[in-house]
Amino acid sequence: MRLANYLFFTTQCEAALAFYTECGLGRITTLMRHGDHGIPIASEVMRGKVLHARFEGSGILFFASDNHDAEPMRGSSHILIMDDRVGTDRLFEKLADGGCVTTPLAVQPWGSYYGKVTDRFGVQWMLDCLS
Repeated sequence: MRLANYLFFTTQCEAALAFYTECGLGRITTLMRHGDHGIPIASEVMRGKVLHARFEGSGILFFASDNHDAEPMRGSSHILIMDDRVGTDRLFEKLADGGCVTTPLAVQPWGSYYGKVTDRFGVQWMLDCLS
């Protein structure tokens, strides 16, 4: 058994996945679109939007799609366990571009170099570096 997150967007899934690729998190390995291959669509607005995507990188796997009834992101966060502070700083800065830092990167009382950011697509990320 393995747990993976599934992110739901309304119409910004492809842009979000391109952003995560630019951040160096990985790449899209599967992409299906609403309306392709005779797949029915809920509305014309959804035609060509992401029906299902698989995103993979080193130690990363999640799925995502555009849905006409998607709710805003809430109550969940991706936590990335990092190996070094330089890489943590670099990735945190990229994810924060256009987003909102809710906990600046700093050594926390439990000893980790940790920070939390909500990216420009409303997805929360926690970066935790033990070194």
